[in-house]
Amino acid sequence: MLKFFLFLVCAFPLLASAQAPLSIPTQQCVYHDGDDPDGSKNWSSPSLDQSAWRPLNQRQPSFTEPRYWIRCRADLASLRTVSQTAIQIRLGSAYELYLDGARIGAAGNIDSGDYSLNVIRSFPISPAQLPPGRSLLALRVTSRPLLTNAAIIRRLVAKPLQINAGDFDLLDAPRARQILSAASGSASNAIIFGLIGALAFPLLGLYVFDRSRSELLLLAIAIFSLAMLRINELALAASASYSLSACLSIIFLGNFLLIFAETPFVYAIAGRRMPLPVLALLGLTVVTIAPTAFSAIGGAHVPDQLGLAYESLFRPAGIFVHIAISLLPFFAFRPYASIAPRMRPLALFCMLWGFVDFIWFAVEATALHFPGIPNIFAVWSGPLLTARGIVTAFVLITLLALLFRDQRQITRERALLAAELEAAREVQQVLVPAENPSIPGFVLESVYRPANEVGGDFFQILPTPSGGVLAVIGDVSGKGMPAAMTVSLLIGTFRTLAHYTQSPSEILASMNQRMLARSNGGFTTCLVARIRPSGQLTVANAGHIPPYLAGRELALNNGLPLGISADVTYSESVFALTASQQLTLLTDGVPEAQNKQRKLLGFDRTIALSTQPAESIANAAQHFGQNDDITVLTIALLPASG
Repeated sequence: MLKFFLFLVCAFPLLASAQAPLSIPTQQCVYHDGDDPDGSKNWSSPSLDQSAWRPLNQRQPSFTEPRYWIRCRADLASLRTVSQTAIQIRLGSAYELYLDGARIGAAGNIDSGDYSLNVIRSFPISPAQLPPGRSLLALRVTSRPLLTNAAIIRRLVAKPLQINAGDFDLLDAPRARQILSAASGSASNAIIFGLIGALAFPLLGLYVFDRSRSELLLLAIAIFSLAMLRINELALAASASYSLSACLSIIFLGNFLLIFAETPFVYAIAGRRMPLPVLALLGLTVVTIAPTAFSAIGGAHVPDQLGLAYESLFRPAGIFVHIAISLLPFFAFRPYASIAPRMRPLALFCMLWGFVDFIWFAVEATALHFPGIPNIFAVWSGPLLTARGIVTAFVLITLLALLFRDQRQITRERALLAAELEAAREVQQVLVPAENPSIPGFVLESVYRPANEVGGDFFQILPTPSGGVLAVIGDVSGKGMPAAMTVSLLIGTFRTLAHYTQSPSEILASMNQRMLARSNGGFTTCLVARIRPSGQLTVANAGHIPPYLAGRELALNNGLPLGISADVTYSESVFALTASQQLTLLTDGVPEAQNKQRKLLGFDRTIALSTQPAESIANAAQHFGQNDDITVLTIALLPASG
């Protein structure tokens, strides 16, 4: 307590001697459009005749004349006793400051009009510069056109001239109060959207993990853009030290990304392609924000016609285009009765997002000064911005929660699918022969190369009791576990039938009946061949590719694939296989191999390859461009010994 008392005793003389800052009223300041760059008119001189100058409060922003001068008279004699005297200027423009004709400081680039958003600046002066009477403060100003539809940005940037003078340190107090007051209106939105914007990164991670879900990428871009725009507004309100050009660039980039993220996100959620009129509407929106980019780059050198066209055309069109875009979610999900129950919460919150934007832009349209319509936006923009931010944040958080819920469900489903594929692959590994049987008098080769983890092709080669070969090759429609189970059924049936009959037609007929009894609408192409030790070849075909013998396609009696009709019968065709010939059986993965130019290997090339070993045929098809499962069997009869 004693220390505090001693502090007051010591500090009181200093506090008492400190003079409160002077506030210089600008109501009596005058202005003159144009410039006096070389001082020929001496517009900063106290002795200038300013009778032709007009009151500053009558000046309106001008696109045709961005440069002008301001002159203000003030009695600063009382500050001659202040040791650290300064003049504080608040003005959202680039300018040069003169005191009684002497230049004492500048802010921004007087040529381009670009300036730091830290618009409250103090300029130290020497007490000797202050005359006993009234002083003249003059500002040479370049006010660049602000071509942006962001109403909050326009309001924050359009700060009228304010002049204070006093002790350099004491001037920081009113500056801090102004910044705190301006920033408080944007802080809550910036914090909320900043936190939501951070969720863009896990969304991007999920998209990288699953490229099929474009809505994750689009929502990540949308919420990141919104966060960038809201944080930019807070930085502007808090007089952050970055340029107006950077601020406008962020506005353009944020809105550009939002245009091509928000509406496409809604249509992606709805599972629909954007119609041509919607694409045209998005293109028109880009046109309406393009002047912001020109303003960021050109500064005060933006053509007068563009500035005038912006206020009369681009700005009104931009507001009404955004009104139309905000209504698109209500059209994207029509008809509402067809929305799947699982998608209804997502659809509801997408429409709520659009409704909030619709209210904002509809109220902002009243600022365009339509006859008979009051400017509601001027009164309610602050509370409406806060309400819009809270509701939009709630909508986005809910959308994120719903999308993460769906992602978990999709992850579980894919885990089950992966387990099913692994089980199908294991089944197929058991069913596909690891090696061919050794049958005296025959040379057997086989190659099986599925296009995916689980294929639909199958084959078996079995010896017959008479010393011959019984072979089957086929292609099941469908993939995954259902195809693997069908293959299991057919191979089991074939191996069972081979104990009772070696007739290809009887085997196909029995396999067809088993498929009809067990399958769920699928079908299978299949071919059975029996080769006796003498070389007699008997073939029955159920819609499969005919075999090739000695480089020519065998003409077969073709039957329907298995699993289509119970009344089908299969006939047999008989040929002779000599020791100098090779029989080649294959699936359609060989002729249907497709290269990068989308050309098929085709049957002519397949016939030319058919005399080569099985490994060579499969390699040729795979290198050409594998598009389906590839299975090749070759059977050759050895010459009779001595």
